[in-house]
Amino acid sequence: MPLSHLMELQTFRPPSFAVLIIKADSNWCRNYDVLVRNQVQQWKNHCRFSVNTMLSGHRFYKHLLSGRKCVSKNTKTWVSCSYSTEQNDTLPSIKQLSDARVIYAVAAALGHNKESHPESSARLPAIVKALEKMELTPKFRGSDILELQNFNLASVDDIASVHAKAYVSGLEKAMDQASEQGLILIEGSGPTYATSTTFHESLVAAGAGLALVDSVVAASKNQLDPPTAFALIRPPGHHAIPKGPMGFCVFGNVAIAARHAQRVHGLKRVFIIDFDVHHGNGTNDAFLDDPDIFFLSTHQDGSYPGTGKFDEIGIGAGEGATLNLPLPGGSGDTAMRTVFDEVIVPCAQRFKPDIILVSAGYDGHVLDPLASLQFTTGTYYMLASNIKQLAKDLCGGRCVFFLEGGYNLDSLSHSVADSFRAFLGEPSLAAEFDDPAILYEEPSTRVKQAIQRVKHIHSL
Repeated sequence: MPLSHLMELQTFRPPSFAVLIIKADSNWCRNYDVLVRNQVQQWKNHCRFSVNTMLSGHRFYKHLLSGRKCVSKNTKTWVSCSYSTEQNDTLPSIKQLSDARVIYAVAAALGHNKESHPESSARLPAIVKALEKMELTPKFRGSDILELQNFNLASVDDIASVHAKAYVSGLEKAMDQASEQGLILIEGSGPTYATSTTFHESLVAAGAGLALVDSVVAASKNQLDPPTAFALIRPPGHHAIPKGPMGFCVFGNVAIAARHAQRVHGLKRVFIIDFDVHHGNGTNDAFLDDPDIFFLSTHQDGSYPGTGKFDEIGIGAGEGATLNLPLPGGSGDTAMRTVFDEVIVPCAQRFKPDIILVSAGYDGHVLDPLASLQFTTGTYYMLASNIKQLAKDLCGGRCVFFLEGGYNLDSLSHSVADSFRAFLGEPSLAAEFDDPAILYEEPSTRVKQAIQRVKHIHSL
C-alpha cells in the first residue's frame, strides 16, 4: 500500500493473536476492490471455484458434514466446506486418474495481495502463463495432464488438526476488520498480512492440497505408477506455527495434508521433504514429537527465521524423526545433488514412508531476491525427477508437491514448469533459462562438512 494511503495505525486484538490494522482511505479501498474483482474475473478459469463474491467480508459459519454444500453469510458464493471420509464426489473419475501422469490444482488467492510484497498475487498467474506457454496443460497434453478444478475447501476441523482452534477462530473474526480497514498485519516477522479474503482463500489453498492427496491415493489403488500431484497454491504454509501465522504463511498446508493422509486414508508414515531456501519451522514444530511423520528440511544457514539447526531432531517419541540441514550460502546444484544422494535417499529408505509430501520452495534459485543460494532451473528439475522416483520406489508413487516460496516470477515459473516436465519424464529445458555465467564457485568444503555432520547425527 502506498504510504500516502496510510491514515493511522491501531492495534486490534482478537482472542488469539495481535493484529496491526493498516487503515486506508475509502477511495483506495474502493479501487482495491475493483482491482481484485477484475483480477478474479480474468483468472477465474484457473481457480478452484466459480467466483461471484461481493468481497465485503468472508465469515464462514458452521461447516456442514459429509461434503455437503454451505454458503458464507456475507458472500454470494456456494462452496463446499468439508470432506466426506466415505466419498469425495469432487474427485476425478478412476479413468481420468489412471490416464493422468500429472495432476495439479490452482488456488491463486487473487484477493490476498499487498502492493510491493514479495508474496504477491502475481505469482500464480505467472506460473499458469508459463505452463500454457510451454504447453504443459490439458489443452495441449490431453489426458496426460489433469487440472483438478472442483474441490472442497478445507474444513475448520482439517485446519485444527494442526493449528490451535483459537487461532483459526481469531483469524476468521479478523476478516471483518480486514474488510473495514482494507489490510491488516497479522504477524510482524514476515511480515504476514491479511485482506478480507484471506481466511477464505487459505481454506481454498489447504483444500486443494487435501483434494490432491485424495486423488493420488485413489489412483494408487488402481495403478502402480499414479500421477504426481502439484498444489499450486497460496498463501504458502510451512512457516505457519500451530498457534498462528508467520513468514507470509497462514495455514500449514503440508502439515494439514499430512494429518489428512493419516486420518482419512490410514497412511501412517508420512515423509515430508522441504527444499525451500528458508527453514519450514511451522511444519517442524507441528510434528516435533511424532515418530510417524519424518520432516526433512534443507535451507540456507542463517536465513529467516533462524531456526532449523543441526541439533533440532525432534523430542520425545519423535526424536530422530526431524532432520535439519542448514547449507552455507552459495550452495548450488552440486551441493543439492549430493544432499539428495547421501541424506534424503537413505533417510527415506530407512523410514519406509506410505506417502511423500514436498514443500516445494523455489526461492533457493540464484535469481531469487530473498536469499543467496544458487540453485538453478536444472536443480529443481533434478529434485522433481528424483523425488518422483523415490516415491515410486518406496510408497507406490504417492507424492504431492505444495508450492511454498519463490519470488522472482521468471525463475519461479520456469522452475515449476520444468518440474512438470520432470514428472512427465521429459527432458529438461533448463538450458534455455539458466545462465551458467552468473554462477560462482560453491563452498564445497563447508557443504561437505554440513553433510557429514548431519549424517553423523542421524547415523546415515
